[in-house]
Amino acid sequence: MSSLDGSTAAVGTARTGRAQTGTARTRAALVTGGSRGIGAAIALRLAREGADVAVTYARDEAAAHKVVAEIESTGRRALALRADAATAVTRTADAFGGLDILVSNAGIGVLAPIGDLSADDLDRTLAVNVREVFLGAQSAAVTLRPGGRIISIGSSLAGYVGGPGGTLYAMSKSALTGLTKALARELGGRGITVNAVHPGPIDTDMNPADGPYAEPQRAGTALGRFGSRDEVASLVAYLVSEEAAYVTGAELVVDGGHAA
Repeated sequence: MSSLDGSTAAVGTARTGRAQTGTARTRAALVTGGSRGIGAAIALRLAREGADVAVTYARDEAAAHKVVAEIESTGRRALALRADAATAVTRTADAFGGLDILVSNAGIGVLAPIGDLSADDLDRTLAVNVREVFLGAQSAAVTLRPGGRIISIGSSLAGYVGGPGGTLYAMSKSALTGLTKALARELGGRGITVNAVHPGPIDTDMNPADGPYAEPQRAGTALGRFGSRDEVASLVAYLVSEEAAYVTGAELVVDGGHAA
């Protein structure tokens, strides 16, 4: 997740990537929480699709360096920032000469019965999962070039909660629905699309497919398996493409039928 104190520190440089051909302009992207998991997969996919990519991180500087190196290995420019979302939008646009794509992926999950949740749990979850997403989108709204893309990574729990303990997390991710629909209306005149992607059970270090809570999640899907980070990244790659220029204000679920 991104830092919430307004501080910012770069752990990579926006190095010169491969030369552009013809008159096409390289697009610039920011992926918050892009140092691991789904965020890292999205950052690398966008780089392979030809974008320069900045990522934010909270604590793991080594992981951020690794993602930067992997992006640069594709020939694209990369930047890693320990920064809040709004600051990262500005820093990315400054480094790459503009911004075309914002993927708000950073988030935290606090799963517990509602009676066990503290006011601090509430404040921390809303600060990262709602406030930071809003402030990043607010900054991007005045920074994105025409035809830009805003994508928020939510959760299938925003629409279907299969068991107890997810009240706070589901509430925080449900807030992205209102943001997505309203902002799509606000920015549509500039050709900017705004969408939400809701992953279901995805195999990551935070929720491994062989972890202690994996079997009930797997059994709850129509396909009987966890999804991969790359399957989420492929949907994001579609949404930022020209083929998806008429898709906006939408919620797209990639959950193996978990909510079916």
